[in-house]
Amino acid sequence: MLLPGPSEVAQRLWLSVREAGLLGYAWVTLREAVLGCLAASACALPLAWGLHHWSLFSRALLPYVAASQAVPVVALAPLLVLWVGYGTLPVVLLCAFMVFFPITVSVLLGLRGLDADVVDAARLDGAHGLSMVVYIELPMALPAVLSGARTGFTLSVTGAVVGEMVMGGQGLGMALSSQRDAVDTTGLFATIVLLCGLASAIHWILYELERRSRTVSALRGRRAT
Repeated sequence: MLLPGPSEVAQRLWLSVREAGLLGYAWVTLREAVLGCLAASACALPLAWGLHHWSLFSRALLPYVAASQAVPVVALAPLLVLWVGYGTLPVVLLCAFMVFFPITVSVLLGLRGLDADVVDAARLDGAHGLSMVVYIELPMALPAVLSGARTGFTLSVTGAVVGEMVMGGQGLGMALSSQRDAVDTTGLFATIVLLCGLASAIHWILYELERRSRTVSALRGRRAT
C-alpha cells in the first residue's frame, strides 16, 4: 500500500514522538527557523525604514531586493556550504535568505500606512530621529512587523527542512531524508504532520500577537490625535 491510513500515521507519529525522539529533531528545526527569522528581521527592519524615508535609496535598491527572490534556495544551499561549511549556520542563513524579502515588504507597507496625523503630531511635540522610530513608528508598525514575521516563519521552517536535507543537519529534514531513503511512507507522513503542526502553532501565536498589537496601536493613535 503506497498511502498509509490516518490511523497508521497517527500511531506512527505517537511512537516516533515517544520512542524515536522526534520532538528533539523538531526542536532543532524550530530553533534554526527562529534564528533565521530573527536574523532576517534584524536586516529587514532598518532596510525597510531606509526604503521608506529615502526615495532615491528605495528606487536604487528595491529592485535588487526583489530580484533576490528569483534565486532558488536549492541552488544557494551548496554555495553556503562552500562559504561557511556545514552545521547550523548555513541552515540559518538559508532561512534568513528565504524570509528576508517578505518581512522587508511587510514592514515597508506598514510604515507607508502610518497615520500621517499621528506622525505630524509627534513631530510638533518634538519627536525626531531615534525617538520618532522608537516611540511612534515602530510601535505603530508593529502589526506589520508581526505580520511579516508570521509569513516569514512558515517559509523559514521550509527553509530549515530544505537546508537540512541538502546540507545535512540534526532536525526534521534529516529525519525526512532518512525516511525517504528507507521508503518509509508512513514515517514521512508522520514527520510532515508534526512539521505542519509546529508551523501552524507558531503561525497562530504570531497571529494573536499581531491582532492584539493592532488593537494597542489603534488606541495609541486615538490618544495621540
